[in-house]
Amino acid sequence: MTSKKYYLLRTGMEGQAAFLSWMVCAGASQISLYVRWKFEIWVAPSRKCSGMEIVMRKIEIYIHIPFCVRKCLYCDFLSFPSGEKERERYLDALLWEIETQAPKYRDYEADSVFIGGGTPTVLTGEQLGRIMRGIKAGFAFGKNPEITVEANPGTVDRGKLEESLKAGINRISIGAQSLNDRELELLGRVHLSEDFFRAYRLARKAGFQNINVDMMAALPGQKLEGYLDGLKRVTDLEPEHISAYSLIVEEGTPFYERYGREGKREKGTEELPGILPGILPGILPSEEEERLMYERTGELLAAQGYGRYEISNYARPGYECRHNIGYWKRHDYVGFGLGAASMVENVRWKNCTDMERYLHCMEARKGQREGTSEADAAEGIQEERIFLSVKEQMEEYMFLGLRLTEGVGKEAFYKTFGRKIEDVYGDVIRRLQGQGLLENGKQVRLTPYGRDVSNYVMAEFLIGI
Repeated sequence: MTSKKYYLLRTGMEGQAAFLSWMVCAGASQISLYVRWKFEIWVAPSRKCSGMEIVMRKIEIYIHIPFCVRKCLYCDFLSFPSGEKERERYLDALLWEIETQAPKYRDYEADSVFIGGGTPTVLTGEQLGRIMRGIKAGFAFGKNPEITVEANPGTVDRGKLEESLKAGINRISIGAQSLNDRELELLGRVHLSEDFFRAYRLARKAGFQNINVDMMAALPGQKLEGYLDGLKRVTDLEPEHISAYSLIVEEGTPFYERYGREGKREKGTEELPGILPGILPGILPSEEEERLMYERTGELLAAQGYGRYEISNYARPGYECRHNIGYWKRHDYVGFGLGAASMVENVRWKNCTDMERYLHCMEARKGQREGTSEADAAEGIQEERIFLSVKEQMEEYMFLGLRLTEGVGKEAFYKTFGRKIEDVYGDVIRRLQGQGLLENGKQVRLTPYGRDVSNYVMAEFLIGI
């Protein structure tokens, strides 16, 4: 990871598997009654039985599509190019996993779904529709669920968008990253700026009323003025949500080969594999330049009516991403697909990242493995199961919650853990408050300076209790 000061986690491309692989989301255990009818329709968030209202617990669903047209040069997510046969085989396995695992969550209702990747829109509209039908068949849904699909501008058309909307997907996250074609080529993206504008217009014409746009800052050779110009052009389109985040140079990527662990900032004079001839990496902006980009991002977006609700996420009122807020507030979530992670009742696990192993579970369905039930085969792809201690739950509650602009509520902390936040973290909070990094009222939240050094602040809560 580079020496970026501003982000403890990668938070830009919403819902990604790499992001989810360590993210933890759960709350205190609850006891609830369950009433369910299996309809191929949205199911109400509560029931009434003999005059008694039955309230179901909330859960979020993440679906991982690991395919892309071409791996971006900065990307370390679990993604790779594929052929149509592999995509179909994977889709069959994914739907089977959903079908066999969904019964475990009968006393939950889905509040949000996020289809991430990779590039989910490399799938056809029909394939995305099959995924939605599989989810609807297995899960009850609350009223007005938020259902997002990530999209690369170079992989959408109006028909695919209309089919997605018809299937129940009501939010789209478009990965623009930059509106500078040279920067897009440098990143290894498969689209140009004109493709983004085309994709955005098509999404609106198809009927999407909730659109997020991803933008990246601190790219090699990027200047403040050029970055802000691109961001302003995005706001002119009036999307409901904008995710603006800084480049992180990840190990195992071509960018890492060029810039190294600390994000070398010397002049780039060597071409990177995959970059068009004559396109040189350039230099990374200095930390001071990067900080200025971050500050000006907040100022520009605030002036255009976008409120910062999380370190790198901005939205018009009422359009904050419910799915991502669920991660920061530690709501239960379950992931399906290659490498997808889950967190339910403070138990965390993830699926394997080996495609052949994941697809091998299909053999049980086809009767090729005697004595193995479909449910057992699905369990076979799960690994890294961890039971979080109360100490770990508290730590995560703090360092995840502090990413939100509203911070961590003292009353909510007490309701969750049965302990006052001052009794657990009083010394830490007072010390950080004295350093000008935290506000300490009914909510414990980062100050503007605290956001600049959020890594340091959040690490202070990883203490012994």
